[in-house]
Amino acid sequence: MPEALARHAMVRITPASWRTCLAGRADLDGLPYVASWAERGWPLVARRSAVGETGHALGLPLPPALGKRRLSFVLDPAAILSVAPPPRLAEVASLVPADWQPTLARLLALDPETRTFGGLAWQYLTGLTYLSPTSDIDLLWRLDGSAETLLAGLADIARDAPMRIDGECLGAGGRAVQWRELAEGTSEILAKDAHGVTLVARSDFLSGAGC
Repeated sequence: MPEALARHAMVRITPASWRTCLAGRADLDGLPYVASWAERGWPLVARRSAVGETGHALGLPLPPALGKRRLSFVLDPAAILSVAPPPRLAEVASLVPADWQPTLARLLALDPETRTFGGLAWQYLTGLTYLSPTSDIDLLWRLDGSAETLLAGLADIARDAPMRIDGECLGAGGRAVQWRELAEGTSEILAKDAHGVTLVARSDFLSGAGC
């Protein structure tokens, strides 16, 4: 079994492998964009493997206009062209509504290396419409020793934001915790990684991340 890819990783597939994969997926016949997804250079996203899956577990979330379906695939390592982290928030800031811009400026001032996944990332990566007036924003922060400063800043920004700010803080070993849960300060928190979800001590998660 190949080593699991990091959660939220953006994975581009060879067009030939994509055609082979879709040849066995009659359930996807006729779905707009899916057949040409790899040829357009659009990525899939790494997801957690289900029981019995032996290749790389990948997902493709369709935009709201196509029913917001979440398609699942399993592909061999040879099918992969490249693996990259989700885009930086600074790269995609021009795509958000005008009333989001002040919030994004504050988020970037707090952490210029903030990354984004979810609808905003997919709209940037594909050019398709994923955002709506009621969309949340999904963000990713890598902890670097200043977790409490980051969390306090996020709580302050979230109070005034026109959208809901969701996202995860990344610790050691690819583990991630929802920022709101981490900010609550409870002694035990749920941590996700490529293999599953575990309950960990908040202090251990933070110390492991150098905080």
